[in-house]
Amino acid sequence: MSSTSFQASTLPEDKYRGAVVEDLQLPPAFSVQSNEAIARAIEMAYERDFSHIPVLDRNRRPLGYVDVAKLKATWEAGQANPDDKVSQYMTKFQRRTSEPYTIITPLTPLSELEGFLKKNIFALVTDQNRKFVLAVATPHDLEEFVRRRGL
Repeated sequence: MSSTSFQASTLPEDKYRGAVVEDLQLPPAFSVQSNEAIARAIEMAYERDFSHIPVLDRNRRPLGYVDVAKLKATWEAGQANPDDKVSQYMTKFQRRTSEPYTIITPLTPLSELEGFLKKNIFALVTDQNRKFVLAVATPHDLEEFVRRRGL
C-alpha cells in the first residue's frame, strides 16, 4: 500500500484533524425555563439570533426545545397568546431505552458531532453529567469551522 492510498483512505475519518466541540468556539447557551412566556422567549431568541431554544425544567435539566420561527408563526397566526408558556409549544426530547441519550460535551470529537447532526437539527452541548447546557451546536457551526480552517 503506497502512502498516497493510505492518506486518501484516512482523510474522511480525519476530516476535522482531531478537533473537538470546544474548538467551534460556540457562544454560551441560551435557554428558557418551561414556564417562560412565549413573547419573552421569542424576544430573547431574536436578540441573540437563535433559531432553536433549549427548554429546561426548574432543575435546569433539558426537557425539549422551541423552534423560534415556528413559534413566532403560530403567535402571528393568532393561535398562541403572548403569555402562553413555552412548554405548550416545545418539542419534547424522546428519552427511551431503545434510543439512548447521546452526550455531547466540549471534548466530543467533531466527527462524532457530525454523525449526531446527520439525524438531529442541533446538539445540546452539556457537561459530562448533563447537569448544565453549555452551548448549542448546529450543522452550520460545523460548516463555518471547516470554512474558517480551510479543511
